[in-house]
Amino acid sequence: MIAFLLRRVVYTLPIMLGVALVCFALVHLSPGDPLVSILPPDASAELQQQLIRLYGFDRSYPEQFASWVWRALQGDLGTSIASGRAVTEEVFRAVGNTLRLAVLATLIGFVFGCLFGFVAGYFQNSWLDKAASLTSVLGVSVPHYWLGMLMVIVFSATLAWLPPGGAGPGGSSDWAWDWAHVQHMILPAITMSVIPMGIIARTVRALVAEILAQEFIVGLRAKGLTDLGVFGHVVKNAAPTALAVMGLQLGYLLGGSILIETVFSWPGTGFLLNSAIFQRDLPLLQGTILVLALFFVVLNLVVDVIQTLLDPRISR
Repeated sequence: MIAFLLRRVVYTLPIMLGVALVCFALVHLSPGDPLVSILPPDASAELQQQLIRLYGFDRSYPEQFASWVWRALQGDLGTSIASGRAVTEEVFRAVGNTLRLAVLATLIGFVFGCLFGFVAGYFQNSWLDKAASLTSVLGVSVPHYWLGMLMVIVFSATLAWLPPGGAGPGGSSDWAWDWAHVQHMILPAITMSVIPMGIIARTVRALVAEILAQEFIVGLRAKGLTDLGVFGHVVKNAAPTALAVMGLQLGYLLGGSILIETVFSWPGTGFLLNSAIFQRDLPLLQGTILVLALFFVVLNLVVDVIQTLLDPRISR
């Protein structure tokens, strides 16, 4: 098992380096002046050159990349051009907020996705199967930013049941698991859970249908095993793949929540990325993208290891 873990870690290292290179290249090759957000319109050429030297933009791209990677390995992602604060501090504060929201959304999507998937798989070609399959297809197809705006209109503006956005009375810096703060998570979490719910439901439905058609299930029923006992065997065989899909969806939600967090003004990485893009804040932009990408790589590694431990059919 230790050799297996070491192999997976070794495979991950070049992926992380490639992620850092792609992140750096995409950010620096995009058009626009990164200092436009802090330079006044009448800034002198001398002031511009001072800031260019300060942020290292006067060096070649290979030198900038090597310096950035070296500082990132030491936990220093630079300084935000727009705010002047450390990028590491801003990114990890935002990651905590996004992780809190993404975990809740993934749990909601996993519970309802498994429910719809098992129902559709057990009652194939029935009206329950069609209804559950239709729900999962709608969950994958509906644009989540449009659904978020619709939920704000219905549950906030019309019914006034839930707040339309924000992180609570004290903001993200004064977060607490009480109703005053949790109610701000409900609408964005439900909106984020729709896509993973649809994907997990379709995956579980296919798994259950495939498992029920296998010979060992027929043999168990022939021996007189009850439906509850058969259900236990189906869950045991479907669990590794379903958990792997859930883990990957958590990674996708961490990196792809920019529109939902913007709609609900949730102070996470998506909201931070949106601000960095419009302000052309290159250190903040590339630091946020790097942390999210590396988090996704590590999460894939963890999911791979867990699936290998749970599924004896996978070779170690």
